[in-house]
Amino acid sequence: MLPEFLSSIPAATFFILALSMVLTFLTSLANRLLTNPEKTREWRKEIAEWNAEFRKAQKTGDKKLLEKVMKRQKYILQLQSKMMWQSMKLFILFSVPFFLLWQVLLGFYGIRPVAYFPGVSDVNQIIDLGFMKFPSIVWWYFLCSTLFGTVFSRLLGITAEAEN
Repeated sequence: MLPEFLSSIPAATFFILALSMVLTFLTSLANRLLTNPEKTREWRKEIAEWNAEFRKAQKTGDKKLLEKVMKRQKYILQLQSKMMWQSMKLFILFSVPFFLLWQVLLGFYGIRPVAYFPGVSDVNQIIDLGFMKFPSIVWWYFLCSTLFGTVFSRLLGITAEAEN
């Protein structure tokens, strides 16, 4: 499966870091190519405005405003459906390959440490959050992919620097 030299720290640490970077970049690139971030931002803003009006109408009890808002509900539900389909495209494309990859990675590393987490982990490198336990590979991959996901999303224009 994987070469034996990747089984120990620091090789495992850098391997998972690089793997995370490549996979996150591919996912972000696919997101950019298969979806329309500008349109999604417009839809998100429109839905947020509608939700604000809807809450205001409910809070104040203004029947005219509520009636006006409810006339747009079908349209807003269609926008939400379109947004959901945008994310489903990526899920469909990447779910099986990611599942297979994780079978290989967890089979190879198991609970073997891939990175040290000072003050968080114990000798066998199971990260215990109280309600759930993770092998260190899951924890390390999650941290790396979160970092790279943020960076690549900004670089590829998937998320705006500051949405108002």
